[in-house]
Amino acid sequence: MNEQPSPSDLNIEQIDPTLYNDDLAPLKPQHRTWGSFEIFNVWSNDIQSLFGYTLAASLFLTYGLNGWAVMAAIILAGVIVMFLVNLTGKPSVKYGIPFPVMVRASMGVRGANLPAMMRAIVGIFWYGVQTYFASTAVALLITALFGTGNGGSFLGLSGVAWLSFVIVWLFQIAIFWQGIERIKHFLNWAGPLVYLVMVVLMVIVWVQAGSELLPAIGTIFNSSGEQAGVGAFLAIVGTMVAYFAAVVINFGDFTRFVKTERQMKLGNLLGLPLNVAFFSFIALIITAGTLVLFGEALTNPADIVERVDSLPLTIVAALTFFAATVGINLVANFIPPAYDLANLFPSKISFKMGGLITAVIAFFVGALWISVISQIGVPGFVNALGAIVAPFYGIIVVDYYLIKRQHLNMQELFSSAPGGGYYYVNGWNTRALLAFGGAALFSLSTVIVPALSGLDGFGWLIGAGLGGAFYYGLMKQFKAAPMLAEQRAH
Repeated sequence: MNEQPSPSDLNIEQIDPTLYNDDLAPLKPQHRTWGSFEIFNVWSNDIQSLFGYTLAASLFLTYGLNGWAVMAAIILAGVIVMFLVNLTGKPSVKYGIPFPVMVRASMGVRGANLPAMMRAIVGIFWYGVQTYFASTAVALLITALFGTGNGGSFLGLSGVAWLSFVIVWLFQIAIFWQGIERIKHFLNWAGPLVYLVMVVLMVIVWVQAGSELLPAIGTIFNSSGEQAGVGAFLAIVGTMVAYFAAVVINFGDFTRFVKTERQMKLGNLLGLPLNVAFFSFIALIITAGTLVLFGEALTNPADIVERVDSLPLTIVAALTFFAATVGINLVANFIPPAYDLANLFPSKISFKMGGLITAVIAFFVGALWISVISQIGVPGFVNALGAIVAPFYGIIVVDYYLIKRQHLNMQELFSSAPGGGYYYVNGWNTRALLAFGGAALFSLSTVIVPALSGLDGFGWLIGAGLGGAFYYGLMKQFKAAPMLAEQRAH
């Protein structure tokens, strides 16, 4: 592997301190400790949450498709996401930089704060919400061991719920405060453990259901309904793509720690199409088993545990749900805003400080989730913001592969000198802003216009495609302008 740019390669005298700190600097190859197993576990933790299981299980029941077609749609979605993240992950493997630094090449050294902060807002919000949901697993454990308490509540949360929420919140702070290596170790532990427990639960359900399980699976695999057809197939693909969309744009936040591009691609192959297919198969077996054992198909793991009414199973399940939900929280909702906030004021905010700010704001989001936030339509606003971010994906990919030809100048990514390769107009690439604005109108329409709601996750893909197309057209139209630095890349 060729020697990659590193902090020691940068001319410190030419670095703008408002654009640089040690956490944002290019990571030396010898300091990278992630391989394909770590990338696999990024995806394992991303899907193995309570919501991920419920989503996978419900897809077999709600679209009226033959089960084989559902499996094919889920695998296709995994392949699509794998292709998308291979594109966004490659630059950070090559240069060792996180997403907010990478996006400076297309948006400008100051303009990069726009996509970074929009992504940070989405991440911080869902970090708080997922912290609350992880706390419900701890509350399940405490209740099973010690009872429900006195029944009093504040802001919609009981005493046990508040205790559980604070425990989870502090636990997550303790992990990230020890750095990215501790987060890596937690993900590497949580991913396989959750899989082990899910497989054991599948075996238990299989044994208890006995000879009736296969006919129940056959019922699901032979199902048909009014929505069956190409539209339902595409809707499933879109739903699964949208589920992973939060990590697609900023995947470089993880791949900067990977040693080689080959390891990244292997981790994505194992972690996406193969992992999603196997996890969905487990969800299918368990769902079919609940149809036999309880007379109805249960898609929420908590409901399954409640029906079984076994203290050992409750304890194991609670710990598993906790680990899985904390895992996805760290992957999708903590690491991205920590870097994004550090990029806003690098001289004042480190990765750790960005994570602490994320946790503090998220505390109030999670604490107020039941009584206030879930009641006033804030999730709709955040989902709209997430959709608006989609065009940035197309802009980033087109810029790196078609405009910059896979060559970036590390020195100028940390320079605000007028005339620099990524300075553009006062640090903002106005053409990128125009491309974003035009594509974002469509992305937002898929959220707020009922006639376009049927696009599901494909609204994100189309928005990303439009962003890339508009950007390419605008940049090629003005290619004579002295604003690109590719001739100085090496």
